[in-house]
Formats: sequence, structure tokens, C-alpha cells
Amino acid sequence: MPHTHEKIDGFTVHAYNGGDIIVCFDEQISDVVVKEIAKRQPLRAVFQDSSFTNSLEKINVEEIVKLLAPNMNVRVI
Repeated sequence: MPHTHEKIDGFTVHAYNGGDIIVCFDEQISDVVVKEIAKRQPLRAVFQDSSFTNSLEKINVEEIVKLLAPNMNVRVI
């Protein structure tokens, strides 16, 4: 798949297949990054579990996605 990457709020974000899949594996990602990814409305966004310090941060991501990109599938691995 075609791949690009960029910095959003200081975090590295990778986009595959023209933005269908967006991935960020940086530590302690900010809400700014999650909101920007959601605004782009990819089919799927992937984050690593250690990007979040607790369960509340993961729930916050889910709520942001529900609001901005309800059709986006989020995976935390």
C-alpha cells in the first residue's frame, strides 16, 4: 500500500492507501492528534496500548471518534 507520514502536534502519524488506514504508535498521544485523525475520517485508526496511560484515555478516544467519525474503526494493539 502507498504510505506517507507526517507530524501532528509533534507525533508521527502514518497514513496508508491514501488515508484509509491511519496509524500512530507514539507514546502518550494527545487529544489533538486523535481529533485530527478523526477529522480525516479514515476507515481504520490504529494505536498501541502503551500510547495511553490509563483506561480513561482510551475511552476518551472512543468518544472523540463517535463524535467526529462514527464510521471509523479504532484498534488499540
